[in-house]
Amino acid sequence: MEPWLVAVIIIGALLILLLTGLPVAFALTGLSALLLYIFLGPTALFMIVGAAFKQIGTEVFLAIPLFVLMAAVLQFSGIASSLYRTMHMWMGPLRGGLAIGTIFICTIIDALSGIGATATSTMGLIALPEMRKRGYNKNMIVGAITVGGALGPLIPPSVLMIIVGGYAQLSVGKLFMGGVFPGLMISLGYCIYIGIRCAFRPQDGPAMEKEDQGTTLEKIKNLRYVVMPLGLIAFIMGGIYAGAFTPTEAAGFGALGAMLISILYGKFTIPNIMGALQLSLRVSCMIMWLVIGGGCYSTLVTVTGTGNLVLTILGSLPFGATGIILVMLSIALIMGMFIDPVAISMICIPIFIPVLTVFGIDPLWFMLLFVIAVVIGYITPPFGLNIFYMKGVAPDDVTIMDIYRGTIPFTIIKVICLGLCIIFPWILTYLPSLVR
Repeated sequence: MEPWLVAVIIIGALLILLLTGLPVAFALTGLSALLLYIFLGPTALFMIVGAAFKQIGTEVFLAIPLFVLMAAVLQFSGIASSLYRTMHMWMGPLRGGLAIGTIFICTIIDALSGIGATATSTMGLIALPEMRKRGYNKNMIVGAITVGGALGPLIPPSVLMIIVGGYAQLSVGKLFMGGVFPGLMISLGYCIYIGIRCAFRPQDGPAMEKEDQGTTLEKIKNLRYVVMPLGLIAFIMGGIYAGAFTPTEAAGFGALGAMLISILYGKFTIPNIMGALQLSLRVSCMIMWLVIGGGCYSTLVTVTGTGNLVLTILGSLPFGATGIILVMLSIALIMGMFIDPVAISMICIPIFIPVLTVFGIDPLWFMLLFVIAVVIGYITPPFGLNIFYMKGVAPDDVTIMDIYRGTIPFTIIKVICLGLCIIFPWILTYLPSLVR
């Protein structure tokens, strides 16, 4: 069979299966097994078993369930509600302050969870009703919550970066550090936009009444709800930066730190711990099935020569290295509108890595650009996944078009930040260069 036909079958069949709604993990694993059997015979099925064990036995992937456990424990500790009460007091007196505070809280929750849906779903339930009650512009606040939650895969420690590092054979610690500047830059860009908008249109984000602001003592007392999670993040990232422990060890310390915070919050109860364990088990199993599926699909792409064919096609394009980068990022962005970033990584990385090698492109820099691109797709119409997470927790009078309109200015900000990271690579590479 012609190589180009094999590639069309491999890529086309996967897209068709995904469009039917079949779970990504089953699509990747099942298709890989079937096509390897057809192309190479029954003995090729041993490759599937080998790929599965290789993936789940990779040390870096052991960090995933531990980071998920950390996030689950913190979720059941009521940290989101506590953070919002604090931001409510400190940021409420400012025009647009509650929306800016929501972006800040989403950034913290994203850093703690590493998963895009957590902050959007949580703050959609907590912050959205409060801001609407106070007269905030509906489109602006649903947009802020949607995009704020989509920072999860970018801001370290990120589950997506662990997966990207594992598949691209890059240092997860350096990927974590590389996500700091762009994550904070995008978050700050969101806050600046809200501040400027509410300065010119005060009705979009009215300041909170004085009697609702709380006393100075209450404000200071509530800062403990911010200090503890930020301290945990700083401890994890500082340890990785200093070379004191690996990302997997950092995940273990993070889970332990989350339990200590839960104890200090008075939430370390049997029901909460059981709930956190059940949640972390479900999420970890889902992710690990995706990891296994990605390993199987990567094997299929490699042994059939599909990766080499794509490399040849891209190499023949008259764009040069910069053009190739833009083509691959465009593919990632478009796929991000339809598919979860984890699945995109498993599909694209085995194909993109050889291209980077041939064109002499820094794989660490590109993979950080890749993460930003798929996260943009996460909030981009028509099928950005975070848009539907927002719709799932929003009241009935918040339509999908409201969310679309709300995300547009934030998406533009994110695209601008991606462009800056392409033009000025040091934004992504400076901190990783300092990691020991």
